[in-house]
Amino acid sequence: MYLPALARDLYKSKKEVEKLELKFENAASASAQEKVKLELLQANAELSQLKKIMEGRKEQSLASLRQPKTRFQF
Repeated sequence: MYLPALARDLYKSKKEVEKLELKFENAASASAQEKVKLELLQANAELSQLKKIMEGRKEQSLASLRQPKTRFQF
């Protein structure tokens, strides 16, 4: 995945989680809170997955910088 697109998706996901957290806090009834809670769980799972992808991408790129590159494999 293209890194700027991944960062954009991560930002959108963070904003969605923040919006749902606020909506959960301001929900009037228990049934409304339960509905928002399910959406919040899904949004948090997506955010967590995007964070893991982003961290994996960083680790991979740093590892490739540390390893010497050889032209020929013996």
